Amino acid sequence: MIKHFVDIKDFKKNELNSIILKAKSFKKNISKNAKLFNNKSIGLLFEKQSTRTRVSFNIGVQKFGGNAIELYPESIGFGKRESDKDILMTLSQYIDCLVIRNDNHEKIKCLSDLNIIPIVNALSNQSHPCQIISDLFTIKERLGSLINKKICWIGDYNNVLRSLIEAQQIFCFKLTAIIPKKILQHNNSEILIFKNKNLKFTSDLKEGVSGGDCLMTDVWLSMGEKDTKKKSNFKNYTIDNSIMSFAKKGAIFMHCLPAHRGEEVSDEVIDGSKSVVWEQAQNRMYVQQAILNFIFNYKK
Repeated sequence: MIKHFVDIKDFKKNELNSIILKAKSFKKNISKNAKLFNNKSIGLLFEKQSTRTRVSFNIGVQKFGGNAIELYPESIGFGKRESDKDILMTLSQYIDCLVIRNDNHEKIKCLSDLNIIPIVNALSNQSHPCQIISDLFTIKERLGSLINKKICWIGDYNNVLRSLIEAQQIFCFKLTAIIPKKILQHNNSEILIFKNKNLKFTSDLKEGVSGGDCLMTDVWLSMGEKDTKKKSNFKNYTIDNSIMSFAKKGAIFMHCLPAHRGEEVSDEVIDGSKSVVWEQAQNRMYVQQAILNFIFNYKK
């Protein structure tokens, strides 16, 4: 039975919890699993730039005795020299999983629907599930249970937030998304689908982060986005110490990185005592390992 990791909404709560628990175990006993992925190989097909996702998958597999190979679309002629099905059939003879990062979520879904080889969504224009599961792991590690914790998202309505909302639908934690008014209005029809008593949307930054346990943000313009005028919507949405002061005393700050310092976050916050961004980045590796372990051992 083939299991893919494309969207968080595809999973049950117990499955996601098992991945998070396994990541915790791997982080605690990483040396004891040095042969866990022996004879396992993954392909990394990245059509967009990547630092944390690429390196965490690559090194994570190697630390467990497996192999990772970079597959460049222009070199293998993906989607040009032969059909997607034929390419996947060929790759399935050599590798055990294909990790894809691109701008076309439907393409990732179509490749997974072929059910030839496990597909992992390493980021698309629609979602970033690996990032959010890792973020939940970091929050639980720092703050304990997600129950009664208020997570605050400040920024754009983007792929990372969509995955965060999907996680909120499953885990039912409190999530307040603070988004500029024009962007909120533009995405209102989609937002209405998700609304529940623990999910709130607002454009009021100070009110939105008030009492927050975790403040999360991302760049104002996603990778490859060319609408520079969009940035004007985010005036006064920078997370600095004055904004952090509205959160709970023990609140943490998170950023999926890369950060544009001086825009969505100030140096004083990202380099401050409340910031867990480097721990957040490190945890990506343990969660990628746990996702792959889940996929390699999946039995319906």
